[in-house]
Amino acid sequence: MKVLGIVGSPRRGGNTETLVGEALRVCREEGLETEMITLADKTIQPCAECMYCKSEKTCSNQEDDFLPIFEKMKEAQGIILSSPVFFGSATPQIKALIDRAGYLGIAAGRPFERKVGGALVVARRAGQNFTFSQLLYFFLYHGMIVPGSTYWNIAFGKEPGEVNNDQEGLQTAYNFAKNMCWLIKKINY
Repeated sequence: MKVLGIVGSPRRGGNTETLVGEALRVCREEGLETEMITLADKTIQPCAECMYCKSEKTCSNQEDDFLPIFEKMKEAQGIILSSPVFFGSATPQIKALIDRAGYLGIAAGRPFERKVGGALVVARRAGQNFTFSQLLYFFLYHGMIVPGSTYWNIAFGKEPGEVNNDQEGLQTAYNFAKNMCWLIKKINY
């Protein structure tokens, strides 16, 4: 059983990566395999809504990093999508990924249905609830199961490492990851 954590930040080593790393650490402690993909060093073109995927069951743009990530998403039992808040919403990188995975997922027979998913968001000050909702809509649209935590899965920090000062945010991510692992084990045993 595997949990895939996708970091939608355009920066490596930032707060979003730290928060996802914390959640994946919990998953490993629970005995699950984990993998982190950071979009900072990947190219994901936006969806052209060409509907090529509808007839061909693959994406017409095969010259970027999308398809290998999509395959890993299909293979995982759990998916964590994460983003820092950029001007009140998710980053263009994660948005491009979920738009394309959304369309292709529908065309490919809904491969994410009944998998476990959840979002983690890092904000400097505001925009976290809207960004959190943006990411959650992907899971809900695809019939995925979203475990809760003790609060919304958000944390605060601006400079790299500042998220480590948000004890409530870290605890929320920890509780989310524990619930995610419990649910994955229940579904897959």
